[in-house]
Order: sequence, then C-alpha cells, then structure tokens
Amino acid sequence: MIDKCYVTGCTTMVKIRNFTHKGLQRLYANDSAKGVPPDTVDKLRKMLAFLDDLQSPEELRALASWKAHILTGDRQGTWSLSVTRNRRLTFRIDMKEREICDVNLED
Repeated sequence: MIDKCYVTGCTTMVKIRNFTHKGLQRLYANDSAKGVPPDTVDKLRKMLAFLDDLQSPEELRALASWKAHILTGDRQGTWSLSVTRNRRLTFRIDMKEREICDVNLED
C-alpha cells in the first residue's frame, strides 16, 4: 500500500486536545475573552491559531519574539511561549498522538 502523504508531501497537523486554563479554552472555542487578561487577548489569539496549524514542534523555534523553549527539571517536556513580560503560554506536545495537551496561561 502506498502512503499518500509520503508521495504527495502532505503533513498532518497537530491538534489542541485540552486546556488547563478555562479562559484560554473560552477564547479558543468561543472567541470569548472572558477570563483572559485584556492586554494578552490579541497575542493569545495569534498563538492559539499558530498552534492549531502546527505541523512540527520545530516550527515554534522560528518565532524568536515568542521565546519558545522547552522547560527542564520537573516540567521537562513542557513548551513555553512568552506572552508578556510576566506571562507565558505553556503546553505539552504528544507527537505520537499528534496533539497539544494541557494548554495553560501562567504568571
């Protein structure tokens, strides 16, 4: 059997599975900014849209202004993106299931 994605070069996007932060879940599902700091709404919309279209974790490193990096220590494997000076968007990527898990907004 021929793998169509191998032949045509298509890729499967990673999908957001769940949220830890209820305000982020509302912003993603209903485009409601309730529960999210007003000064972060526009940037968070862009970040969530980018994550929704993500095909590979390495794409995150292309956006230097978001300061994408993987946490270490007891949070090993968790990605972090800078939203503001003191807030960050954190999440885990499960490449086996092609899902983004535990999306959270942290101080």
